[in-house]
Amino acid sequence: MIVRELTGGIYFGEPRGIRTLENGEQQGYNTMVYSTSEIQRIGKVAFELAKTRAQAAGTAAKVCSVDKANVLEVTELWKQTMIEMQQAEYSDVALSHMYADNACMQLIKDPKQFDVMVTGNMFGDILSDEAAMLTGSIGMLPSASLDESGKGMYEPCHGSAPDIAGQDKANPLATILSVAMMLRYTFKQEDAAQAIEQAVSDVLDDGLRTLDILDSSEAGLKQVGCKEMGQAVLAKLI
Repeated sequence: MIVRELTGGIYFGEPRGIRTLENGEQQGYNTMVYSTSEIQRIGKVAFELAKTRAQAAGTAAKVCSVDKANVLEVTELWKQTMIEMQQAEYSDVALSHMYADNACMQLIKDPKQFDVMVTGNMFGDILSDEAAMLTGSIGMLPSASLDESGKGMYEPCHGSAPDIAGQDKANPLATILSVAMMLRYTFKQEDAAQAIEQAVSDVLDDGLRTLDILDSSEAGLKQVGCKEMGQAVLAKLI
């Protein structure tokens, strides 16, 4: 689970823009900023989520905080704040730290070493898309943008796919799994969430594949469109 801060960091920091230098050359600039309260807000989400997931799985809770504290002072503050939070409030959660570039490599090398990863806006943007491909396609990964009360917008990690709209090609599973996330994290309906996830798993076990997750070299698979895949999941739920 990747917990990404969404309303701060370099995407929203000021000053920003394009300016002309004294020598006539243009220069683009952005500012990466995080306050302690912003870090604490997202850190709490990550720690609490790790505890919830560990309890459900019967495992130890762990959080990996991703930064570039070796070169970016803003993420040095991020790291220090996460350490202080863990020591003061979440001593029952194991906290580790990893530089963003190494985290990208480790996700590919050994994704099972992670449970909850927490990071800022820019690094989270990169890591979440990378993690999507670990599932076989970006069309498989659900996501949520939530406020402090757990309400917000659930959608596939990739957002919309207007280039294939109306062509019955899109993979609907990330959207369906986003509903499962909504039931679990906003409405606290764990049984319903698990039922949806099991239905998706069953359909995949049956060999149904949209084009983005089809391996033509594997026997026993059937290519289906968006509509047929959705109907198959629904049939497993009824």
